[in-house]
Parts: sequence; C-alpha cells; structure tokens
Amino acid sequence: MQRQARSWSVGALGAAMAVLAGPALAQFPEPVAGRPVDGAIDFQKAASPVMQQVENFHVFLLWVISLTTLVVLALLVWVMLRYNKKANPVPRKFSHNTLVEVVWTVVPVLILVAIAIQSFPLLARQEIPPQAELTIKATGNKWYWSYEYPDLNVSFDSNVLKEADAAKAGKPYLLGVDEPIYVPVNTTVRVLITSNDVIHSWAVQSFAVKQDAIPGRVNQGWFIVEKPGVYFGQCSELCGIRHAYMPIEVHAVPKAEFDAWVASKGGQVAAATPPAATPETPAAPAAAAQPS
Repeated sequence: MQRQARSWSVGALGAAMAVLAGPALAQFPEPVAGRPVDGAIDFQKAASPVMQQVENFHVFLLWVISLTTLVVLALLVWVMLRYNKKANPVPRKFSHNTLVEVVWTVVPVLILVAIAIQSFPLLARQEIPPQAELTIKATGNKWYWSYEYPDLNVSFDSNVLKEADAAKAGKPYLLGVDEPIYVPVNTTVRVLITSNDVIHSWAVQSFAVKQDAIPGRVNQGWFIVEKPGVYFGQCSELCGIRHAYMPIEVHAVPKAEFDAWVASKGGQVAAATPPAATPETPAAPAAAAQPS
C-alpha cells in the first residue's frame, strides 16, 4: 500500500478544529466512526476484520517497543552506576566481548523476525483481496469524489456539505457529504481508486483502507463492514487548496436497505439465483422440438 507509513490524519488536521464543535449524528445508527473526538489518542474503532488485525498488531508493537526501551534504559543505568569513575577508578582495557556481540546481534534479529511474522500476513491480507461481492469505483477530482457501481449501473458525485447544510442534516461539518456511499454489511467490497487530475488518497481509517488515487492508474482496496453504521474518511494526500474538503461518508446497511437505495438511484439490483427444482416445485419442462 503506497505511503502506508504516512499518518492517517494528514487530511483530518485542517478539518479537526472545525469539527469538534459540530452537532452529533443523533439520527444515524451506531456506530458512528471517523470523526474527531475530544481526548482521543488511539485508532478509531475498528469496523472491519483487517482493521481489527491492525489494532492487534499495533498493541504487539507497543509491547515490543516498551520492553526494548525498558531493557536499554536498565542497561544504561547499570553501566552508569557500575562503571563510573568513582565505582571503577581503574578501568579495564579490552576491545571485544564475543558473548555481548553475539547477544546484541541475535536479539534484534529475533525481534525483527517476530515483527515479520505478525506484519507480512497482515500486509498480504490488505493487498490481496478475496473474491469481491460488490465493486465500487472511486475517482478523485479537484475537489470532490465521483463514485460508480459498475455492476449496478449507479454513479454519482459526492461533495462536502456547506456548514449550514451539515448542521441541518445533523452531520459534522467537513465530514458529511451530500451523496454518501452505501454498502451492505457482511459483504466483501472492492474499491477501485483512481484520479482525474492530481494525486488524491481514498482513506477510511475504520476499514484500514488508504490508497492513493493516481491519474492514469487504478489502485484497489477492500473491506467488509461487520456492523451497520456510518463511517467517515477523508482524502489523505495533499492535493491542493481544497484538500480538506474531500470527505468520505459510508453508510453500512442491511442488504434489503441497500437494494432499496440502489433502486432509488435507478440502478439494477443483481438478480437472485433461481432456486433449484424440488418435488414441490418441479423444473419447467424443456420446449418440445419443432418438426423439421
């Protein structure tokens, strides 16, 4: 994933100051994620299995970093107390210690191996999506998002709401949009991400999706939303003067509600597979052959 190490909140910095005082999303189903919260210092609440793995990996790294820091601190304190001039007036003269050199080589290698065992499968799961049940194409523009559901014949533009309109709709300013994305819960969703002009970045933190939208190139991300709710993200690439005005709003809803939304957009809901023939509902007979 390109620029994966970059902070999730590059695009949120400019919006955060204006959002903190925004109205609550009282009419939306829980959970509502992806908006600034007073005093928050951790990830947003995970809404997908991959994001849950990211959180677990984060906790693992915190333990590794904390233990490493404590061990190094203990060694420094021991060296300062044991080998200062007062405690050791006559220094010993040597240049090598085989055991110490083996330890400080092997231990970091073992730490890196432990991190690799955790991180490589997670990276592979993020980059190699399973078979998609729904495909959405997200195209970055200066400065809004365009969306297509190619299999359902649905397309629309998604623009940030003005402050007055956001307040009227009960949405946080600089996060709410006029046309949100709808996805069914417990469905594998693939997002094809590109751009019409400059480099943007489609990022929804709760889904662990953050992919650059590059002109002339199509990147992809994927997610499964496990619970109904409203989830927010933002463009996370510095794309121009209105970079902070490209929010992403995703509504995860039950399948029946999603189908109703598709129909309201003039789309075509995928036809259900006809049931197999049973003794109660026999299969229709084949057409009789016409005489020559």
